Amino acid sequence: MNTEFIFADRQFSLIRYPEKHQHISLQAWDSADELVIEHIESLLSEASLSIGSGENDGSMIIFNDDFGALGCWFSHLSPYWVSDSYISLRSLSENLKANHLLSNAETSSKNGLLTAPLKTLTSVQSLTFKPEKAPSLVVLKVPRALALLEQQLIDLQKYITPDTRVIATGKVKTITKSVLNLFEQYIGPTTTSLAKKKSRLVFASPRESIKLSDSPYPTRWQCKSTMGTALTIDNLANTFSRQSLDIGARIMLEHMTVSANDVVVDLGCGNGVLGVNALSLAPDAKVIFVDESYMALESARLNVLNNFPDKIDQCEFVASNCLETLINRENKPAVTKILCNPPFHQQNAITDHIAWQMFTDSRELLIKSGHLVVVGNRHLDYHIKLKKLFGGAKVLASDKKFVILGTAKR
Repeated sequence: MNTEFIFADRQFSLIRYPEKHQHISLQAWDSADELVIEHIESLLSEASLSIGSGENDGSMIIFNDDFGALGCWFSHLSPYWVSDSYISLRSLSENLKANHLLSNAETSSKNGLLTAPLKTLTSVQSLTFKPEKAPSLVVLKVPRALALLEQQLIDLQKYITPDTRVIATGKVKTITKSVLNLFEQYIGPTTTSLAKKKSRLVFASPRESIKLSDSPYPTRWQCKSTMGTALTIDNLANTFSRQSLDIGARIMLEHMTVSANDVVVDLGCGNGVLGVNALSLAPDAKVIFVDESYMALESARLNVLNNFPDKIDQCEFVASNCLETLINRENKPAVTKILCNPPFHQQNAITDHIAWQMFTDSRELLIKSGHLVVVGNRHLDYHIKLKKLFGGAKVLASDKKFVILGTAKR
């Protein structure tokens, strides 16, 4: 496992949070990070780019830093750091500490956001800059979801000027024509660098007068609950299955059962459709929506308000790596049922370790006789993992592609 980032005569120890689950073949930085670092450092050394520190608040903004490599490297410039990922935020914090860049706990607020040496923001918080302090440099790692990039570029329109340098970085396969068109549409004339180590830079020059664009997000659609009533579902830009109900959730809705006394966790909630459906089945149930995406949690909150506004006080929205935030509470909730539609990727890497951790955490959090209900593609063989952890699993429903498995904590 490579955790030592050595580049341009500097060295950082970097991990993917949580370190104990980091796959041996994965590391916390890539060639796209190296390429943009090399370019910015050359601009700084040539004095063709000036970035202030704390006094020139907002002089640099970093978006979508996967595991904190860019945040650690440029921490001395006091940038703003924006992400939709709880895991990215935790990775940044752990890596700052490991490299002695985060001096004490006082720089971390109660919700895990930092005020120094970087100011961290989630994707659902607004940047606030005075007109005379427009950012000098904006750095974006091209995200997996084009909709997230589109929303971020729309947000940036309010803050940048023609003097702002906008630089994006990503693997060659992610720098598509659609990506370049978004920069052209929302920022201005756009060019790219030559490819190096399968990565490329994107340079966008802000127009003299940018007409502020209306965001197309959240997108909205309707689906039917288990009871047959219509549910109105809003989806912010980085929400899984933003344009329609995904097949796994659809089959789960057809077969869900929830009781009035249940404490339900919608694990990896996305837009929260399973948790919202739980409220339609059992209006007195308590529902905890858990996801590592802040836009997903905000979508879930909006969807409770859309459909059951009087039940919002029965709901909680928790940013977490799987269930660790709930497990680590002094008073853990007495969870009786966990609904789970596990992801099988992290950033751009396909992996099954997230599902494994979700199942392991579920076994720890559930009360005795509590149930875990999982939906997934047949080929993922979740029944093997559940048998190892819980002693067995029962097929509750299936079709040609998906299977719903249920298991209980003994």
